[in-house]
Amino acid sequence: MSTTPEAQESERVATNDAVRKAFEIAVKLSCRPVLTGLENTPAEGGFIVASNHLSFLDSVLIQALFPRTVSFFAKAEYFNQTGVKGRAMKLFFESVGSVPVERQRQSASVEALFHLGTIAEAGHGVGIYPEGTRSRDGRLYRGKNGVGWLAVATGLPVVPVGLRGTEALQKPDSRMIRPTKFEMHVGEPLQFPKQGKKHPLPARRAATEQIMDAIAGLSGQERVARYNAPPAEADG
Repeated sequence: MSTTPEAQESERVATNDAVRKAFEIAVKLSCRPVLTGLENTPAEGGFIVASNHLSFLDSVLIQALFPRTVSFFAKAEYFNQTGVKGRAMKLFFESVGSVPVERQRQSASVEALFHLGTIAEAGHGVGIYPEGTRSRDGRLYRGKNGVGWLAVATGLPVVPVGLRGTEALQKPDSRMIRPTKFEMHVGEPLQFPKQGKKHPLPARRAATEQIMDAIAGLSGQERVARYNAPPAEADG
């Protein structure tokens, strides 16, 4: 029996919500996280989550625990693996709101940034790590301009997030996950005047610095004035 596109979309949304809810429950039961400020999530309209980055699991933790779906970048290979495991991975990452990106191509990050802007302007939540890659020493590195571009180009509220202790859930270069307590602190949204995609660099840089100050206040990390160098292997 055929179904209408509307019915198929309704079924897809229901499935995604169920997967997210199941993962939320699993995280809360196994890790007992300390969560503050979730009420700062805008109730409607597009918004940008800007977080520090300590663990491969940070994205899915934010996606599971936020009251609204937040789309993050994710490696395209998570979506195109074969077999039962591959289909399960695709369902999971699609359900939590991940956006596939081909990281091997030099232009991929720019295209993905524009794609996130499109998603946010359509009224949805998107997530970005201003540091660009995970901090392997626990310090907070200088924010890259992508988050500032996204904030100023769209004029949408930026919700800062400070994660603490998520690095203990999965050690770098390890596939083992160890449930342990962590903290997620959500700050009040920051608002920047919308200047469109072709705005001056100083506006972008100033927005990035303000966002990083907010993240630092929530995460309590020691700050580093330089950019974080990516590891030899593509990071999560």
